[in-house]
Amino acid sequence: MNITKLKIGLVAFHSFAEPGGVKHHVQGLAQEFKKLGIETKIIVPRRSWFEHYGPDVILLGTSFSVPFNASKGDVVVNFNPIALRKTLEREKFDILHFHNFGFPSVLEILSFSKATHILTFHADLEDSELIRNFPAFSYFFPKLVEWRVEGVIGVSERNLELFKDYKGLKRVIPNGVDLEHFNPNNKPFGNFKDNKLNILFVGRLEERKGLIYLLRAFELLKWNNPNIRLLIIGKGELRSEAGAFVRSRNLKDVHFLGEKTGEELARWYATSDIFCSPATHAESFGIVLLEAMATGLPVVGFANKGYALFMQNKKGKDFFASPKDVEGLAKHLQTFISDPNLRKEMGEWGIEAAKRYGWDIVGKEVLDFYQEVLNLPKRP
Repeated sequence: MNITKLKIGLVAFHSFAEPGGVKHHVQGLAQEFKKLGIETKIIVPRRSWFEHYGPDVILLGTSFSVPFNASKGDVVVNFNPIALRKTLEREKFDILHFHNFGFPSVLEILSFSKATHILTFHADLEDSELIRNFPAFSYFFPKLVEWRVEGVIGVSERNLELFKDYKGLKRVIPNGVDLEHFNPNNKPFGNFKDNKLNILFVGRLEERKGLIYLLRAFELLKWNNPNIRLLIIGKGELRSEAGAFVRSRNLKDVHFLGEKTGEELARWYATSDIFCSPATHAESFGIVLLEAMATGLPVVGFANKGYALFMQNKKGKDFFASPKDVEGLAKHLQTFISDPNLRKEMGEWGIEAAKRYGWDIVGKEVLDFYQEVLNLPKRP
């Protein structure tokens, strides 16, 4: 079967009204498939009636934001099952590729779908309330997936731990990064390219992203490094708390820039000198690390289990402190602040290391996995 002749639906259960790694992954995969001439559409839930993302994005179902694992998740419901059924009948997808497993919408889709089903599991359920409060979930969830899903992809080995008893085809295929978009040749913002050294944070302003630990480290560093500046990109419920900390400590050169996307985000990476991601837990991969590396920034952060696995056996692993270790984080940042040659060396390493995660490589791995799944004997 010629995989390029198939029609693929990429199903995300996370609202595109919010930034996030799954959103970037799905958009990057769709773009790569289209480059190869593969008919591809994205299916996402609607958060508001004003959303529109073009003809290749189908808004299906309604998303409700809920607290989940020190972050936010989506509960997605298709209130009109007739519209869902008609959409699937009209589109006639050969493959529906789910990105995470959003309840109850996924069950509604599977009830009507006649496609081959693939799941990429992005979530890291480390220390999640779901597992703590409902330990039986770890048993029943893989069984539910096995009901109608023919192949499971994990963006890291950690994501497949939940599927150790899953009997279908499994594979680790990492997140990808758009190397045309994130690269060292992007134009920086000139008003921030002065005698100050820019440390960049990108992420939602929520507990598990650990911004408060970076602010505390920055406070320690500022005493001996008056020329450093902290650029904070993102929005979230902890914006007020972070701002109050900056004011109470009278911290200078801290800039809250809000949410940035597209070319503007890529330019902020190019404007910076060091990237720091102090996420404490529940990170399965770390797309922001890849974006920074591809741009040529040395990366510093906390060695949560996901980041530690991503950096395993890589040159950059030595610059990650234990989660919540403010002094350790400050120490690694100081190393790069004090040594421009090391910044340059690690930046060049990052550019080369990120090439393995270009969409031309990751997209081919996904297509090869599709082909293997399609070659399996049909289930009754």
